[in-house]
Amino acid sequence: MSIRYGVLGTGALGGFYGGLMARRGLDVHFLFHSDYQHVLKHGLRVDSKLGDFHLHNVNAYDRPEAMPKCDVVIIGLKSTQNHLLENLLTPILNANSIVLVLQNGLNVEQTAVQIVGHSRVAGGCCFLCSNKVGPGHIRHLDYGRVVFGAYRGIDGKGIGPSRESLQRILTDLVDSGIEAYLTDDLPTTKWKKLMWNIPFNGLSVLLNASTDAIMNDPDSRLLARRISQEVRQIAMAAGCPIEPSYVDWVIDHTDDMVPYDSSMRLDFLNGRPIEVEAIYGNALLEAQRCGFTAPIVQTMYQQLKFMAAHRKPNLQP
Repeated sequence: MSIRYGVLGTGALGGFYGGLMARRGLDVHFLFHSDYQHVLKHGLRVDSKLGDFHLHNVNAYDRPEAMPKCDVVIIGLKSTQNHLLENLLTPILNANSIVLVLQNGLNVEQTAVQIVGHSRVAGGCCFLCSNKVGPGHIRHLDYGRVVFGAYRGIDGKGIGPSRESLQRILTDLVDSGIEAYLTDDLPTTKWKKLMWNIPFNGLSVLLNASTDAIMNDPDSRLLARRISQEVRQIAMAAGCPIEPSYVDWVIDHTDDMVPYDSSMRLDFLNGRPIEVEAIYGNALLEAQRCGFTAPIVQTMYQQLKFMAAHRKPNLQP
């Protein structure tokens, strides 16, 4: 029996992964906001290093009440929109729907847990360079790996979806050409992603710089390394063993990455909310819970909160 998928947040992430799944012929239904009329008329376009494609007939909706009930709902919205999640999710859930939260940050799945419970929530990390560049138009630049697994709550004691149900999702992702993996240790996977997100999302805003500019300057490069090391130390204090060499992996892969504007920088420049709490605030809460002091991450958090509160409107990248 095939799985019906819903995608909430058809932007750089949801448009790319959902587009690949729809191209494969899976039953995928997309919620749009401002792009709805454009996609109805022109379809969804994805320019990708994996091969460009254009979906002319898209299951597109402008409100969740018009969508069918979905077996799996992929959350591609930014965590800054999680206050909308209950109203968006409830109309499209059936009695056994799994919610797969693919958002940056730590414990961002908690909002979904409050709606459907631990047993129906999975979380994942996307190692992806992708931007929305126009209405219904996604540009995939690099990478694309997805690692996901059952979310067991802040205390790790919740019971997430069965591995069998997650394996069915994995099969659909892989068959769609997506590099995807299951993990039984979602917290460690999340911390490894934060070892990139915390230095490079924040520095891109604070320094007004793309990844290549950060890496090509010896001072900012060293700072990025030190931040990644501090994030690893928080993870270790939280019981997630990450080898020291993973810091080298983060730096080496950023060197190899195409020049990239982080999603946080693009959101900041375009006057949209930035994911300070999900990425920095929640990591610092975990550090506090473990009795660990993280002075660099704390400083970045305070700087980013100030900049978000005092930025000028209508800035352009």
